Amino acid sequence: MQANPRKAAIIGCGAVGASIAFRFLQQGLFSQLVLLDADHNKAEGEAMDLSDGLPYGTAMDITAGGYSDLADCMLVVITAGVNQKPGETRLDLIGKNTAIMRDIIRQLTAQEFGGILLIVSNPVDVLTHAAYRLSGLPRERVIGSGTVLDTARLKQLLGEELRVDSRNVHAFIVGEHGDSELPVWSGANVSGLDLDSFCRIRQKTLRPADMQRIYQEIQGSADAIIRRKGATYYGIAMAVGRIAACIIKDEHAVLPVSVALEGEYGLEGLALSIPAIVGRGGIEKVLEIPLNEREQAALYASARQLRQAMGSCS
Repeated sequence: MQANPRKAAIIGCGAVGASIAFRFLQQGLFSQLVLLDADHNKAEGEAMDLSDGLPYGTAMDITAGGYSDLADCMLVVITAGVNQKPGETRLDLIGKNTAIMRDIIRQLTAQEFGGILLIVSNPVDVLTHAAYRLSGLPRERVIGSGTVLDTARLKQLLGEELRVDSRNVHAFIVGEHGDSELPVWSGANVSGLDLDSFCRIRQKTLRPADMQRIYQEIQGSADAIIRRKGATYYGIAMAVGRIAACIIKDEHAVLPVSVALEGEYGLEGLALSIPAIVGRGGIEKVLEIPLNEREQAALYASARQLRQAMGSCS
């Protein structure tokens, strides 16, 4: 079915799904937003609550619906699944959330869905590949939120370390959205200046120990938030809003989203978070960015860990 570029849906109305819906309301990207949840009353309540703010926001029709309402959506965001608990890794969620994803995709594809799938549920790389395989959709239309949030954390921490606006920091986290992810330090820069050059100008030293500290803070960020407040949702809502804007506005922006690999970096048969050009059709091009030997080895190690986790639950 022909997709309506002004219509989106969110499947899963927990804290993450509701926060994304609120972000969409703020952005004004869509004129129709459909909310789905296993608990239909929860979806209705969120739609009612969000609609109360419409006089102070943008014109939008926000409703609770079912799968039959999704056939013409340009974007369907999937956040449904079991949440990560304190001490758990995202990979611990594979079994239960893959079963949930299988049921969602079965019901969605029955509607002749013609839009783009954006997977947010964790473990996002595993579930992105599962959605791609189960849906039969072309890979450009099955995207995971990937390491867009992790990359934002890297940019924010580097900005604080270097005393510069984080929006001028250009760097990526790639690989698994999880414990084996890796920062691409070799390509990091501040408005075109590599880190060493910028540090000299700033009379600042960024030592390997500083880089390791930043990396460890990024790795532990989600668990630190979960231990304090029970869940993470505002940061990922902002990240999903950014991906959605790239699609709806056809921005051709480069984001480290999760995508099924077909030989890039010598990898296939899984999805990883890799910089890609994102526009109205979804993934326009997966970018094979330069990696040094250590980063290349770390990316392969991340892929191996993900394969092992997938194999243990197959």
